[in-house]
Amino acid sequence: MSRGGIGSASIVLIFVVVCLTIFTVVSFVTASTEEALINTELQLVREYYEADALAEQILAEILSTSGEIPESIRGIEIYAHWDWDSLAEIVAFVCPVSDVMDLYVVVAIRDDSYEILVWRMYRAGEWEADDTLNVWQGFW
Repeated sequence: MSRGGIGSASIVLIFVVVCLTIFTVVSFVTASTEEALINTELQLVREYYEADALAEQILAEILSTSGEIPESIRGIEIYAHWDWDSLAEIVAFVCPVSDVMDLYVVVAIRDDSYEILVWRMYRAGEWEADDTLNVWQGFW
């Protein structure tokens, strides 16, 4: 008895090869996406530490000045005012981290000490709500 045709083993083998090819393509696309995400996160971390180092240098220059606090240091505007409640000079400045993030620093400076009140990264700019709602209106 002769059996002609492809046979069930060959069909299973073709199915396995197609499935492995699909899984390989999905794995490659996922790996590429993860690599792009990791590179974006790495860039943000690098930019944060550069802004953090700049903020440390600005704070050191502010603390080393005796008397009047300058209006800007290294191109960064310095905002200062006297707070009568805490009896301290409140100094604030913003170091840009990236296009969308800023490092905000607020320090209370007293005669012989200082206290960091805020040292935090925030989203730059104003938040704008997206009020559009694209709903299919039908054929009519």
